[in-house]
Amino acid sequence: MKRESIKKVVLAYSGGLDTSVILRWLQETYGCQVVAFCADLGQGENLTQVRAKARAAGASKVYVEDLREVFVKDYIFPMLRGNAVYEGSYLLGTSIARPLIARRQIELASKEGADAVAHGATGKGNDQVRFEVTYLALDPRMRIIAPWREWAFRSRRELIQYASQHGIPVAATKAKPYSTDMNLFHVSYEGGILEDPWEAPPEEIFQMTVSPERAPKTPREVEIEYERGDPVAVDGKRMTPATLLAHLNKLGGAHGVGRVDLVENRYVGMKSRGVYETPGGTILQIAHRGLESLTMDREVLHLRDSLIPRYAELIYYGYWHSPERDMLQKAFDEAQQDVSGTVRVKLYKGSCAVVGRRSDRSLYRLDLATFEEDEAYHQKDAEGFIRLSGLRLAIRAQRRKGRPRA
Repeated sequence: MKRESIKKVVLAYSGGLDTSVILRWLQETYGCQVVAFCADLGQGENLTQVRAKARAAGASKVYVEDLREVFVKDYIFPMLRGNAVYEGSYLLGTSIARPLIARRQIELASKEGADAVAHGATGKGNDQVRFEVTYLALDPRMRIIAPWREWAFRSRRELIQYASQHGIPVAATKAKPYSTDMNLFHVSYEGGILEDPWEAPPEEIFQMTVSPERAPKTPREVEIEYERGDPVAVDGKRMTPATLLAHLNKLGGAHGVGRVDLVENRYVGMKSRGVYETPGGTILQIAHRGLESLTMDREVLHLRDSLIPRYAELIYYGYWHSPERDMLQKAFDEAQQDVSGTVRVKLYKGSCAVVGRRSDRSLYRLDLATFEEDEAYHQKDAEGFIRLSGLRLAIRAQRRKGRPRA
């Protein structure tokens, strides 16, 4: 890429250490205008200060856009309808945010007549793939600048030193060099003091949840109402998607729900230790599965569940805007047409458990399931079912014992 041909860049800007340094570095290296784009996904920052910081660093224009409702309605809720969990633990809070940021970045680059887009993801992580695969899916002609793959810096400690030399205020310090990412769905922590997988994460890093040991001694029950797989109300009160998730974050966080500490397999080939807080998302994922158990056909549920690992991989790897994810999403959404009703969960010292579920679309029939006397199910009918189900096993056993064929 010829640097002199780049006149304007749209940077995915957070105001954190990496993108603050990148904003200045782009101007120094490419001699170009930098349009800073900050997506408000519920990260809880003072975005007025983020705007001011970008302007102070020399951004030619700054976009700060509230995308919280879009984020929850069009990205998080579809992902939850598919029950996406990566490697059994990770609810994909960072992964699901990147396609939205990258999509809006491409739209702004077109609006601004920019030559390129840039991001702050490192050359070791998953986010570089998530950003750039989305760029390619939406505008393959747009040029891409990935500073972590170009510049001479090799660590965040060096970035802290550069920021200090250039008067760039950042929150990261040499004492706390770990990286965080926060949005309305979760907070992630990695790097620095967390890189030793034997060491427990220090309690002071957590932002959304209290420790289960300090959580209330009295459980809290919460009712969540669903329509076609999407949560629409909590304790009888209807809410917008973003408001509902924020409310459950508070409830779950107060009871220590949603902490995860795992070593995960990155798409680029290495293992990485990540610590996550996803209080509201954990509640919704557990409640959703509770309602599905009542309303979904057995074979549809089992087939869908067999596809979840692949679906979660697609999101983790960054292929939200791919034909295979679209195909799976359509199938998953079709399976959600009868997933309507109410689930009651109990929150207690880090745990979330389903304690009740009801639905007008229920497939549960007490007259069939009861252990009491009934007229709907004839138990003798099970004998023939069992003999036919086990016929192939009986034939194998006869062969193994050398018995003659019938």
